[in-house]
Amino acid sequence: MTNADASKVPKGPVAGVDIGTNSVKMLIRDGARRHFETAEVRLGQGVDASGVLHPDAVARTLDALRTFRRSIDEHGVALTGAVATSAVRDSASRDTFLQSVAEVLGVAPVVLSGESEGRLGYLGAMCDLPDGVADQRLVLDIGGGSTEFVVGQQSPVGAVSIDVGCVRLTESELRHDPPRPEELSNAIGRVQDHLDDVLRDLPSASEAGSIIGIGGTITAVAAVEIGTWERDPLHGFWLSREAVEDVFRTLATESLADRLHNPGLTAGRAPVIVGGLCVLVAVLRRLKADGLVVSTRSVVDGICTALTAGVPPTALGAAR
Repeated sequence: MTNADASKVPKGPVAGVDIGTNSVKMLIRDGARRHFETAEVRLGQGVDASGVLHPDAVARTLDALRTFRRSIDEHGVALTGAVATSAVRDSASRDTFLQSVAEVLGVAPVVLSGESEGRLGYLGAMCDLPDGVADQRLVLDIGGGSTEFVVGQQSPVGAVSIDVGCVRLTESELRHDPPRPEELSNAIGRVQDHLDDVLRDLPSASEAGSIIGIGGTITAVAAVEIGTWERDPLHGFWLSREAVEDVFRTLATESLADRLHNPGLTAGRAPVIVGGLCVLVAVLRRLKADGLVVSTRSVVDGICTALTAGVPPTALGAAR
């Protein structure tokens, strides 16, 4: 992360807001104290097909951000950084939406490139790294509209973003409830096609000693595996490839109504979890990985880490 300035280090709590394709997240951090909130608003509803943000999705998102703003005010936050990712960067109507967000939060969100999104996610994962993770690591972030691959050690050395995610794949490939076998095969095949580009542009992704998984899809799969959405047991959990394949077989063959009964799976995540699993299954198969370490840290942690290091909110997208 560049543009750090010690004179700009905030005196008090900082807040990070991540406006994603499926969910919006907020972290307020004051030293070791953390206050986290999330809402599954599916901002990316229909964006892949229409090219614009749906009014209902915008309304849901702004409502969630108003709740975040109340918490920001209540905690006496000194500095807030906000970012927007795949759905917003792909939308032709983003300027109007960003203006509304700035009015709600009091700060203009930075629209991140996929690579900058990945690097902030890497920074978040690094701020509280689980024990036993190899020096050379791959951070995998499966989002709603895109998936990021970042390789590094103490800092990222390479990042690639691809335009597949749980919402995008669900809307484009998984048209039946439950999905038909050929739909699942097509979705996984689409991810595999993108992985050819990932491994060409970032060959070290296949050589990392550890994979760290962040984002809603991966934490949801781990939550289904252990039967709880409590964040503490999920953080640092070893999610084996065998467990991922087992969860995939279970959820992909259930209707949405039945899927909702799985302990650990939230109502907002259930409609798009199979799409996210198609990404995760394809990646683990292609990399021949035994599994990954789950981290509940994410882009919002990266934002807070950057802010406390003196990076101004307007420079969050300037990561190289």
